[in-house]
Amino acid sequence: GAAELIKQGALVAVPTETVYGLAGNGLDESAVREIYEVKGRPAIKPLSLMVHGARQMDEYCEDVPQGAKLLAASFWPGPLTIVLKSRACVPDIVRAGGSTVGLRCPDHLMTLEALRLAGVPFAAPSANPSGAPSPKTARAVLDYFDGRIAGVIDGGECGIGTESTII
Repeated sequence: GAAELIKQGALVAVPTETVYGLAGNGLDESAVREIYEVKGRPAIKPLSLMVHGARQMDEYCEDVPQGAKLLAASFWPGPLTIVLKSRACVPDIVRAGGSTVGLRCPDHLMTLEALRLAGVPFAAPSANPSGAPSPKTARAVLDYFDGRIAGVIDGGECGIGTESTII
């Protein structure tokens, strides 16, 4: 399924509680480069990583403050991205050369399951060409990227339709 495709380096659009994301293996530099290319996103804009829970903070970030863990415990899964000092395992291209990375745990059961099965974090900006409206349905994603990505997890219409809050 989708988790296997992402593990193999393919791009799959995934539903979240906000908008559909264009997901690739966040630890695979070539998959991340393809996300930038498909979106037409400037490489100076870093990507955040989707994780399936707060336990993964220490895997991808160092010196995680207690406050960040409390925020994650309270608001994850949910539309909150927490920016922390990145570990070296997160590719430079994800961080756009910076030293920090944003983590987010999406509130959508299908995407959480894909994250758990894949065993890797997803780099997943909104699944739209840069500057175009963010898609709230699988159909809208296909209108943008049909034939250019491996697939879409159809999780129905996304609820909020705006991006997550960043701390």
